[in-house]
Amino acid sequence: MTEDRYVAAIEISSSKIVAVVGKIRPDGQLCIIASEQEKGVESVRYGVIRNPEETSMRISRILSLLERKPAVAPRRITGLFVGLSGLSLRSIPTRVSINLPDDTEITDDILSRLLQQARSTAIDSSLEVMDAVPRSYTVGRLETTSPKGAVGDSISAEYDLVVCRPEIKHLLIRTVQDKLGKSIKGIVVTALASGQLILTAEEKRLGCMLVDMGGETTTVTIYKNGHLLYFATLPLGGRNITRDLTSLNILEERAEEIKITSGNAIPRETVSTLNYNGIRDADVSNIIVARSEEIVVNILKQIQYAELKDSDLPGGIVVTGGASKLNGMLDLLSNKSSLNVRRGTLPQYIILEDTKISSGEIIDVASVLYAGATGNEAECLERPAQERVPVTGDANTESEPDEETRKPNQPQGGGIGGRIIEWVSTIFGGDKEDDSAPLD
Repeated sequence: MTEDRYVAAIEISSSKIVAVVGKIRPDGQLCIIASEQEKGVESVRYGVIRNPEETSMRISRILSLLERKPAVAPRRITGLFVGLSGLSLRSIPTRVSINLPDDTEITDDILSRLLQQARSTAIDSSLEVMDAVPRSYTVGRLETTSPKGAVGDSISAEYDLVVCRPEIKHLLIRTVQDKLGKSIKGIVVTALASGQLILTAEEKRLGCMLVDMGGETTTVTIYKNGHLLYFATLPLGGRNITRDLTSLNILEERAEEIKITSGNAIPRETVSTLNYNGIRDADVSNIIVARSEEIVVNILKQIQYAELKDSDLPGGIVVTGGASKLNGMLDLLSNKSSLNVRRGTLPQYIILEDTKISSGEIIDVASVLYAGATGNEAECLERPAQERVPVTGDANTESEPDEETRKPNQPQGGGIGGRIIEWVSTIFGGDKEDDSAPLD
């Protein structure tokens, strides 16, 4: 690749829709050059599109804004990598195997057959397999994470099948491809893409948990020995706290404002006597603390469901998502688990050229963009076709006038003398400029 390749991605969640445009440099580095978003999306619930028409209109506005940005114009967005998230996303472990002749060398073709067998595993008919992530392989009696080239008479593997309800994917296609006419270059499971981008190799080998705390859902993925071990989506998020606050007879917008400006997930040591237009600060604090603790308890419960203990995750907890920005939320997670907790950030090899955006706001969509662009050579943006306007005396025109149109004193051939005479003739003897033509 000798030129920059332009790519685009979109992430549709319950709290906002975010789209970014990036370019892949010839050295493989990803630069994010533009970002736009719309918040307060009522047409999406628990990460699932409920109103494709309204959602497509919002996306159309976002893409139009992106196309008008200097870093993007005059290119047009023709395709997108799309993030997949939603309440029903989870993982199901499965094991598959293939018997082989003695001393068979494992090839890409054999590994592809094994993967296809895993993806075809019989599961609940209400679910669809979105991805199959290998944990480990066994070639003959040798367990390995790099089976290609090994020799044996059989191969087996443990996979985590990432599944969800089929309508989540179908609604994405209906909204983006059918209604907007944008080509979907790839559907990427957002949580897996984030884990690949945000977590270090050391954290995944030691054992760690990645928590994405969104508006209405919280996604939990657990890694151990370098691979995915557990995946679940919880129906809890920051909006639960906001809605609880509306019990104080305030609108949701006001409740969200109070939560952001004065809320804390950890109870204060002293009781405040402050009030907000008749709303006692103590009541606000009690509601936020109670719901925050419920969310954290459910997050940490996933460690048990993965058949692990806190001590099995020395890599700690890595947290992303808007709900995690609530004051004290990371401290609450650390106190309840006794694990190290850090906020997820984009790695240094992702360059933000758009200085108006913060990395924390685009982690999910940037992960989708990176996963899609590095696994697919697709181009997502195109320059509009330029109409060529014929100009008399064009220096690049090599064709000669025919016999009927050649002037008597014009030299034969397309030499420079003929072009100079034609140029002079155009200035002094050509058609006059139309006075009615609009000025630039």
